[in-house]
Amino acid sequence: MSFIFTARHFKAHDSLKQLAEEESKKFPKIYDGIIKTEVILSYDKPENSIKHAEVIVHAKNNHTFTAKESSDDFTKSILSSIEKVEIQIRKFKDKLTDHSNDISVKHIEKEA
Repeated sequence: MSFIFTARHFKAHDSLKQLAEEESKKFPKIYDGIIKTEVILSYDKPENSIKHAEVIVHAKNNHTFTAKESSDDFTKSILSSIEKVEIQIRKFKDKLTDHSNDISVKHIEKEA
């Protein structure tokens, strides 16, 4: 899995990059079809002090999972947007899983 970290119009601390990279390592553990993860940080005008984090995850068969989050701190924004993407990946994987059972409850009762 490749990892791309972008800070728009400012130089981000290495700790933010490490946090984003460590947290995004969860994605291949959930779904092994993850190809690339992008984390994009930006902020509004300095007087507003609103920090934005956008996480884009590319998976096999052109599936893309995206989440944006804004808060007063980059760490909060990164963690909550990664959590949102994690939920999307889990839902997607659940849809791929076949939940049908071959044996119905009636057949089990007859055998007993």
